Amino acid sequence: MESPAQRNFYIGAVASLVALIVLCVAWETVLAPLRPNGSWLVLKVIPLLLPLRGILKRDIYTLQWSSMLILIYLAEGSVRAYTDTGVSAWLAYAEIALVGIFFLCSLLYLRPYKKAAKTLAKQVIKKASESINE
Repeated sequence: MESPAQRNFYIGAVASLVALIVLCVAWETVLAPLRPNGSWLVLKVIPLLLPLRGILKRDIYTLQWSSMLILIYLAEGSVRAYTDTGVSAWLAYAEIALVGIFFLCSLLYLRPYKKAAKTLAKQVIKKASESINE
């Protein structure tokens, strides 16, 4: 059973991922595309769609690997915030913020599961060492 805080972290992770998907699509099609009428750069949203189903199902493994995948978007946002101007730079700052929110919320959501796994591993090791010593 998850705590209310953990539930809030999950909601924050889902909301920031969905917002990042919407931002990336809008950015590359309407708000500030590289070419008029949109660009193929909108395809950058596809990797974000891959973990969406697993995250909505609260799959711990998916949350773990997607928290690493999202860092690619941190790099892209950082580069574009530094090199782009105008609306595109502000959208890059928004991308950085959404990535940070997702990363932080997913780590805080996963924290109790990691602690439980470590405790279980210690118990297994302790039992194994006791059975060897007998």
